[in-house]
Amino acid sequence: MPDHVHMLISIPPKYKVSEVIGFIKGKSAIQIARQFMNREKNFTGYHFWARGYFVTTVGHNEEATRKYIQTQDQRDRAADQLPLGI
Repeated sequence: MPDHVHMLISIPPKYKVSEVIGFIKGKSAIQIARQFMNREKNFTGYHFWARGYFVTTVGHNEEATRKYIQTQDQRDRAADQLPLGI
């Protein structure tokens, strides 16, 4: 099971990156709790996402970044199949 999420989004300059990420993490955590944890309300005290996040700009490499995100699941699965070398 993946332990992180890759997203390629465009944020207009009038919004702070931290506000957009907070909104996405907050709304998605509520939806996940409703759909998979059978919680309708009272989400206080539950933590679904990690505190931090990583953000970078894409610029001229948007297509390469898009391809990386699309193939990341395949790479993770292949890496999980490698022997540990013990």
